[in-house]
Amino acid sequence: MTSEDRSLRLKSKKRDNVIAVTKGRSVVVESRGLNASNDVELAIKRSDFPSDFLFGASTSAVQIEGSATKGGRGPSVWDCFTREFPEKIADRSDINKSIDSYKRYKKDVKALNNLGVDSYRFSISWTRILPNGSLTGGINQEGIDHYNNLINELMKQGIKPFVTLFHFDSPQALQDKYGGFLSRSIVNDFKDYCEICFKFFGDRVKHWITINEPLMIAQFGYDMGFAAPGRCSQSIGGCVAGNSSSEPYIVSHNMLLAHAAAARLYKKRFQAKQGGEIGISLVGQYFEPYSESPEDVAAVGRALDFYLGWYMDPLVNGDYPRSMRNLVKNRLPTFTKAEKKMVKGSCDFIGINYYTSRYVKSLPIDPHALPVSFTCDSFTDLKELLGDGIFSTFFKLQAEGSAFLYIYPHGLQKLLEYMKEKYQSPKIYITENGGLLIFEWWENNEGVGSRDTAKSDAEEKELKEGIAADIFI
Repeated sequence: MTSEDRSLRLKSKKRDNVIAVTKGRSVVVESRGLNASNDVELAIKRSDFPSDFLFGASTSAVQIEGSATKGGRGPSVWDCFTREFPEKIADRSDINKSIDSYKRYKKDVKALNNLGVDSYRFSISWTRILPNGSLTGGINQEGIDHYNNLINELMKQGIKPFVTLFHFDSPQALQDKYGGFLSRSIVNDFKDYCEICFKFFGDRVKHWITINEPLMIAQFGYDMGFAAPGRCSQSIGGCVAGNSSSEPYIVSHNMLLAHAAAARLYKKRFQAKQGGEIGISLVGQYFEPYSESPEDVAAVGRALDFYLGWYMDPLVNGDYPRSMRNLVKNRLPTFTKAEKKMVKGSCDFIGINYYTSRYVKSLPIDPHALPVSFTCDSFTDLKELLGDGIFSTFFKLQAEGSAFLYIYPHGLQKLLEYMKEKYQSPKIYITENGGLLIFEWWENNEGVGSRDTAKSDAEEKELKEGIAADIFI
């Protein structure tokens, strides 16, 4: 570590374990000797962390606000998706009420203050600001007033706002008008929306995230079809419209251009005066080879390219990873020279959303195979369940309530090290991570208590080890 590095030492019977926070650059988590077989004692206090270390909570508008038809808000693609395909929602719920945060935001902020967090990441609903998605449909003052009130409430409590501008809920009006992110027309509409937010909220908001998890939008919404807007090839997910072999690449390309256009606008017109920063949040999934075979080891590189490099390579180097260009070929859009210049270096930071890691098993590469879908293009088989491969002991504890999340804090450390090495040590915020906990109402209805469902000592130690990675900075 350099002289600027700060570290927190955790007690262990084996040897010291270090969380190193590299000042002004990124988080490096060193987990030396931490494993379920060690008797690990994590005696962590808030005062052990650097004074500028931020703990926070994260939400998204479409998941918590409710009041979907109130306050001048227009419909998003998720409004229509939940209405048209209720069977694709596990409990057939919709976004009309959710947890009613739109009306209860003061109580939410009070809860955040009681929790003791330093920051709160929330998203602005695009259609609360522009009900029809564009300036031609008019600006909704009620929406601006709401987010001003929320931001002011946070400031009163000394909580720093981290604002996501687009978190899955793109305007349905633009989907109907020109296909949403399937059209480059959305780049200017997104930029106009962002400019309004910078103008009205940027005096207090110093951390902007343009787009949350473009991978999930492209893969779940346009490849598999089980998330909004529900497009895919009929043979893949039985969708009524879509093309799983081409549309994911088109929408990702346009999301990158939309991000870059908004970032360039912010840096040119607002950053110097407002003193903030702007970035993007990406899925931070790590991969381990299913076996020691050269094919499986090589497949890890392809998986990282397709699931992370798809966005990081253009943002850092100005173009897509070579493996994607070789395998996807002419289905992968290309950047003009001007677009490469705009996209490259457009992030002041990268947000990483880490929840789990996967095994990767290589599939035989057939350069002449007919295109099927984005998921098939990397010629990898991502293993979610415990297998009998050599690394099967890595993922020991399945997250409660989830069929696909395995607690593997080492994956976050390895991912950060990989990004530092491959992508020129970018500044990184952990914008999401963790697992699922079961919540139950106390019988006296005085509040909600979390119930740790881990029973064995080994499981408890594995959960404690996760503390080393369960951070938001």
